[in-house]
Amino acid sequence: QVQLVESGGGLVQTGGSLRLSCAASGLTFSTYGMGWFRQAPGKEREFVAGVSPSAVFIRYADSVKGRFTISRDDAKNTIWLQMDSLKPDDTAVYYCAAARTVFPSSRLTLRSTYDYWGQGTQVTVSS
Repeated sequence: QVQLVESGGGLVQTGGSLRLSCAASGLTFSTYGMGWFRQAPGKEREFVAGVSPSAVFIRYADSVKGRFTISRDDAKNTIWLQMDSLKPDDTAVYYCAAARTVFPSSRLTLRSTYDYWGQGTQVTVSS
């Protein structure tokens, strides 16, 4: 059974940093594309960042480009999302997701690409 478990969320002030983790099990992690999405109250779940197998390509939403960094460690079956210069608009529940197929690279940005999802972790940025 595939499990994705996020951690690292919390409350931070504007301009602060957080590092989210997602530990995966029950899948051949190195062959999966991985992504982070977020959902704010009353809004649709949106793409944040994604990384292909072997990190051949990485995609970011325009709203986080230059502030967030996604990374993966296949030996640890884990991905991270380093979030710097946080803003109140970044407040949301952040979800980790795994996808069997992420080619072409544009598929990383689509919710429909992903096969498995975690339960989410809350990130709150105070002004």
